[in-house]
Amino acid sequence: MTFKAPDSLAEQIAHHLAERIIRGEMKPGERIQEQKVTLALNVSRGSVREALLILERRHLIAILPRRGAHVTELTAHKVQSLCALMGEMYILLANAVATGWKVQADLAPFVQIQQRLTASYERQDIHAFVDDSFNVMRATYGFANNPYLQETVENLQPAMSRAYFLALEQRKASMSEYLELFEHLLAAVIARDYAQIRTVLTAYCQRSCDLVISALTDA
Repeated sequence: MTFKAPDSLAEQIAHHLAERIIRGEMKPGERIQEQKVTLALNVSRGSVREALLILERRHLIAILPRRGAHVTELTAHKVQSLCALMGEMYILLANAVATGWKVQADLAPFVQIQQRLTASYERQDIHAFVDDSFNVMRATYGFANNPYLQETVENLQPAMSRAYFLALEQRKASMSEYLELFEHLLAAVIARDYAQIRTVLTAYCQRSCDLVISALTDA
C-alpha cells in the first residue's frame, strides 16, 4: 500500500489561489496581498507566505522586493518557451513507457484515460478533457522513475493549465484532433517507435502552442 500524506495547509492555499489564477479570476499583474488572503481564508500569515513561494516555484506569480507578489504575465514568448520545454519532457516520459512496458496490463492506465478522453469529447467537457490530458503524463511517472523530471513537470503543469484554460474555446474545436494524436502516440509507444513518438508529441505541442497564442492575440 502506498501512503500519501494529506496536503499541507500551505499546499491547500496554493491550490486555491492557483485555481483562481488558472481560471482568469486573478488577472496578470494583479497584486496578491498576504493580509487579504490571511483574512479571507482565516489562516496564518506564515502559511500564506509559504503558499506564495509554492506559486512562485510554479510560475504563476512573481515575488519582487518592495512590490510583493503579483500574478505573472502570460506572453507569446513565455507560451512558446513553455511548450518547447514541456514537449521535450513529454518525449522523455513517453520514451520511458515505450522502453519499460512489458505486458499489456502495463498499458491499461493509458487505455482507460483514452476512454475517458473520448467520453469527455462526446460530452464536450473541456475541463475534464484537459485534466485527463495531464493525467496521461502522470501515468508515465512510474516508468520514468525520475524524481527530478517528475518534480519539474509538476511545477510547470499549473502554468500549462493556465495557458490551456485561456484557449478553452479554441481547444474545444481541437479535441478530436488531440484524440487522434493520442491514438497515434499510444500506437508508437506500443511499437517502441521512438522517432514516431517525437513526431507525434512535437506536433501536439506545436498545435497547443498555436491555440494559446491565438487566444492571447484575441484577448
